[in-house]
Amino acid sequence: MNVIFFSTQPFEPPIFDQLNQDYRHELTYVSYHLNNESINAVPRADVACCFVNDKINSYVIDGLKERGVKLIALRSAGFNHVDYAYALQKGISVCRVPAYSPHAVAEHTVALILALNRKISRAHNRVKEGDFSLTGLMGFDLYKKTVGIIGTGQIGSVLANILKGFGCHILAYDILENKHCVSIGVQYVDLPELLANSRIISLHCPLNPETKQLINDQTLALMQPGTMLINTGRGHLIDTKAVIDALKSKKLGYLGIDVYEEEDHLFFEDHSNDIINDDMFCRLQTFPNVLITGHQGFFTEEAIHNIAKTTLENISNFEKGEKPVYLVL
Repeated sequence: MNVIFFSTQPFEPPIFDQLNQDYRHELTYVSYHLNNESINAVPRADVACCFVNDKINSYVIDGLKERGVKLIALRSAGFNHVDYAYALQKGISVCRVPAYSPHAVAEHTVALILALNRKISRAHNRVKEGDFSLTGLMGFDLYKKTVGIIGTGQIGSVLANILKGFGCHILAYDILENKHCVSIGVQYVDLPELLANSRIISLHCPLNPETKQLINDQTLALMQPGTMLINTGRGHLIDTKAVIDALKSKKLGYLGIDVYEEEDHLFFEDHSNDIINDDMFCRLQTFPNVLITGHQGFFTEEAIHNIAKTTLENISNFEKGEKPVYLVL
């Protein structure tokens, strides 16, 4: 099939080209995002292969339909950036990569927890300057601390395994209990109880109307003073303004995020020579107890290989009418 890749990152073509030797699709890579402004520049294709910072609304879908696109193949697990119901109405299927490496995101979550707790960034900067003092660098043992995990799918389940190894007590909140989590001693509770009793809270739930801005003024008020909040899920799970207020009041003691609710115009691009015109993001950067990474939680060799392989398999199986094709809906 003729496949056009949008929002292509430099590391992707070599991996996709190598794996495509087994599938023999015609691959075209473009670096620009798919959105209202770029749709008129898109050539004809059978498949539009998209990433999380592409905006695939009804206007874009109409444009894809005019260009012969039959399948939108997402190189991601999340699909909230696609009007998939409208795509299906127009006869365009949408598929995704439901799981690429839950270990990658779970391990990055732990990296954020440890780096925040032990002030690794600050300590590193001090040592580079010849300052070996310990003032302000005290952390706490993770052993026997209570960690709340919101969302216990594959990533949340792997995180629970890792934190059990640290000797943490795990609380969880989800609409469905994960049998594996229960078997290792994870305790399921309602959301207010989790928020009130967790020293560390980590978000791993999908983004939908029920979870959008799940962390807000009301839920933050339920937390212990000094709570650590980690978000490696979706940016819109938290209300950034409310989180900034909680940092200022010291209700939140730490914030680690790999996602940001307005990340579309920031992440995956080099803005080192630009003025960042996002006041909330710039405000977050001023806090010494905030650690931000640019949506790199998924970024391991294994995960990228799995994303490429599943994406190409989705496309090939769709072409041949075989399964599995990991369709949205």
